[in-house]
Amino acid sequence: MALNEPAASRHTVQEALRVLDVVERHPAGITDAELGRQLDLAPRRLTTLLRMLRREGFVLRMPDGAYAVGDTFARLTSVDGRDRALRAKLQRTLNRLREDVGAAVYLSRYVDGEVHVSQYAAGPETPAVNEWVDFRWAAHASAVGKSLLGQLDGDGRRDHLSRHRLARLTSRTITSERLLLSHLEAQPPTAPVLDIQEYAVGTVCAAVPISSGARVTSLALSMPVSQAHRLRSAADKLHREATPVMLSLSIGA
Repeated sequence: MALNEPAASRHTVQEALRVLDVVERHPAGITDAELGRQLDLAPRRLTTLLRMLRREGFVLRMPDGAYAVGDTFARLTSVDGRDRALRAKLQRTLNRLREDVGAAVYLSRYVDGEVHVSQYAAGPETPAVNEWVDFRWAAHASAVGKSLLGQLDGDGRRDHLSRHRLARLTSRTITSERLLLSHLEAQPPTAPVLDIQEYAVGTVCAAVPISSGARVTSLALSMPVSQAHRLRSAADKLHREATPVMLSLSIGA
């Protein structure tokens, strides 16, 4: 069972969905002034939302200044090709986030009792972590896994750990179920989870929860340990910029 989500991001997603709902009901376009009146949103807040929605391709601004739904929104809500369109949109967003945070970025989900890294963005300057142990068997040691487990209730966590031995992957790996459960319980639900060489020597990682509805999802990054000094700031930036991923998942589900 999923617990809490980042409140600020969730609120922004809800506002953005309200904007899209109104824009969709006006195929000929709607002005920002009319949008503000219908949604009772302050002009500055509406401007911020529209800027993000335009950047992500969810709305477009017509020559007369009115707003209409964009191609990305149309593809994500189409009956045909929705899954392919969602994957493509998420990959574009991950690629941008990789550049923004200067690290490899991963989108992960907890599906049918297992950890799945569904998509990632890496490059020569931002290499992906070497998956030397299958992430499905290393949830106790990875930021991705602990972020996903942290979004489960107590029974869900214990069920997962009953099926996966807490193997020692490095000298920093937590192998005590009691200690791991205590850490997961104490972890603030909206704070990044950090992995300081617990999964792999030479690599540090961070993950933030971005669950939408019943879907347990996490957005993560990894970088060489030589860059550990900027792990926290990169994680905070990833957290702040997670809204487009959450919005895409909400629309394309």
